Amino acid sequence: MIPAIRPGYAQAGLVEPQGMDIDVHALHQGFLAGAKARGASIVLDATITDLERKAGRWHARTRQGEFVARTVINAAGAWCDEIARMAGAKAIGLVAKRRTAFTLKARSLDPDISFDPDGWPMCIDIDEDFYFKADAGRLLCSPADETPSPPCDAQPEDIDIAIAVERLRAATVLGIDRIEARWAGLRSFVFDGSLVIGPDPEQEGFLWMAALGGYGIQTSPATSRIVAALATGEGFPCEFEALGLSPLDLDPGRIA
Repeated sequence: MIPAIRPGYAQAGLVEPQGMDIDVHALHQGFLAGAKARGASIVLDATITDLERKAGRWHARTRQGEFVARTVINAAGAWCDEIARMAGAKAIGLVAKRRTAFTLKARSLDPDISFDPDGWPMCIDIDEDFYFKADAGRLLCSPADETPSPPCDAQPEDIDIAIAVERLRAATVLGIDRIEARWAGLRSFVFDGSLVIGPDPEQEGFLWMAALGGYGIQTSPATSRIVAALATGEGFPCEFEALGLSPLDLDPGRIA
């Protein structure tokens, strides 16, 4: 399936025929369009400077002014613990970890193998030491790094890119012509690796949507449905309980 794998490198492989690729940009734009069509306002560059509850309402002071609401949804990614502290809630012990990715132009070093990645499936080493997949005639690669980091605008490190390139060369017969784009992001986790979604056990009207661990896009239809139901007083959606998911599995209160 991936002819560029170096002979002798792999002993066996697993194939997930139901695996799909998500157009993240299109999905984001669809979510934004849907939110705006339902009356939502998208406010940018609105760093929160203070968050407090008065007379049954949350008051969020930001660089774009003050916002008042009955319910706050804490979906601030790596900054969720910082937002919680502003609200007087206990932190859940989030650990943000940097993940690096980059695209590269490559070629086959074997004259009998053509470089045509658009027909290849995504390839992940069994130890998750690296992965690569086709990206518009190029390869998108990652060393699958999980480097602890404070909340920040994460930037790729040269060493992580070099590690991924070394692993790619060891696993394939590809020659690397050049790195074309590089970026990094933060994936946040709590101690048990599971998501944290639900009402804070102490602060009324404060909902957590945190510790998505890099699976925010994949889980967004389900997690947003759960959070919306909780925020509007509907309760935990029964369709998820029918699938074996309990609100206790996600409950912030499980974290002592």
